[in-house]
Amino acid sequence: MDWQERLIALFLYVDKHYDSELFIYTERMSSNSSPKFSDPELITVYLWGIMNGHRKIKAAHQYARNHLSEWFPNIPAYATYIQRLNRLGSVFPHLLPRIQTDFTPSHGSEFIRLIDSMPIMIAKAQRSGNAKVAREIAAKGYNSTKKTYYYGLKLHILAVRRNGRLPLPDYIGVTAANEADINMLKEIADDLYDTPVYADKAYISETLEFLLAEQDSPLNTPVKKKKGEQLDMAEEILSTAVSRVRQPIESLFNWIEEKTGIQTASKVRSTQGLLVHVFGKLAAAMLMLTPAFNS
Repeated sequence: MDWQERLIALFLYVDKHYDSELFIYTERMSSNSSPKFSDPELITVYLWGIMNGHRKIKAAHQYARNHLSEWFPNIPAYATYIQRLNRLGSVFPHLLPRIQTDFTPSHGSEFIRLIDSMPIMIAKAQRSGNAKVAREIAAKGYNSTKKTYYYGLKLHILAVRRNGRLPLPDYIGVTAANEADINMLKEIADDLYDTPVYADKAYISETLEFLLAEQDSPLNTPVKKKKGEQLDMAEEILSTAVSRVRQPIESLFNWIEEKTGIQTASKVRSTQGLLVHVFGKLAAAMLMLTPAFNS
């Protein structure tokens, strides 16, 4: 499939879901309910830009103006484009699960699942204490990997491990930055059956381990000792084995960041803009994992 066919397929896919259900998540505050540059076209241009390496909205818009004008002759100037895109912020959180449902292949209980989280930073370090954007959904938290406080969100992914390929996201969740990782896994524990789950030390919890054991889904984490205590040889071997199994989930997060730039949201100025930044980029990432759009 060449790029023109993929672009057409993307537009038809977005247009189908927008007309059937997604339109209800946006409101028009003017009489112009049918603009020449339609909402499905706008969403398509945004997703297509990210899927073709333009991680910033302005770059994606300029790319479309320069190279896709024959396909989208009515694309507006950037100021209008970004304003309309932000108005569609509530559409993307509902588009993402549609993509997962439509393109995630069914799998059996023999699969191994991996879980981890990644920060989405609106502000970090000293600036994190003064940030006020999207207070309805964002908060201040601490990222132990980067050893820094930040203000923003936390992206959680439970994925199915695949040999020789990136893990396939099975569940995607977003919480405020101060939410504990184990809470997200507790919420979905009842949906996991007969499948081992591999996680890092942040998910060590007797309660969580019990919940998953009831579902015949053993929780596997590295061994965590009290400060000053050393791992014995058996514990080191176990911790290394768990880390190797769950390494692909780290590769998945690195890939998402490389393709979309989702971790840095410092240019976001509103809750709607944050929804576009997070869920729009996740939607584009899921589409890039789909053979129909990445071949």
